Amino acid sequence: MPGSQDSDEQLQLPQGEVTKLLHRWGAGDQAALDKLLPIVYNELRRIADSYLRRESSGHTLQATALVNEAYLRLVKAQGLEWQNREQFFGISANLMRQILVDHARRSAAAKRGGGGAAVTLDDNLGVKNECDEDLLLLDEALTKLADLDPFAARIVELRYFAGLTVEETASVLKTSPTTIKREWTTARLWLHREISGR
Repeated sequence: MPGSQDSDEQLQLPQGEVTKLLHRWGAGDQAALDKLLPIVYNELRRIADSYLRRESSGHTLQATALVNEAYLRLVKAQGLEWQNREQFFGISANLMRQILVDHARRSAAAKRGGGGAAVTLDDNLGVKNECDEDLLLLDEALTKLADLDPFAARIVELRYFAGLTVEETASVLKTSPTTIKREWTTARLWLHREISGR
């Protein structure tokens, strides 16, 4: 996996370059993937750092390991039709979430016990995980939301987990920013109620 080195060339790449490389990779061009990874590594690392800041201080996964595992899963993914950079980062963020949930499940299974967990959601859906069970509660609530309203769940994944702006999320989902804002507010409220048990 390439390291996180910024270069003048990477910083000066046009916005559409990532999308072009994604299309080439999707068409089977392995060299495009090799060129893409150094460009997107820092953003993937930012997403991983964001996830891990919400974890308890004793969490055993490191950001580099999380990015590397997500990278391995991306490379193994078959049949993905890459649209743009926002979609790529959204899928990458979702993979990181799955990796952390898998890790939390293994950890919780090893502990076998403990009481209920308190998960706090702020206006930005910020979750402070005091333990692995907190992440499992959030994942369970988001899975329920996906069953009820897949569109709203996708917005949460893109806004909260991938860190996309309202405008970027609207672009990925091919809808208006107004719709994203409305659905984002509703989804946050639903998740808060689901997690808090009200």
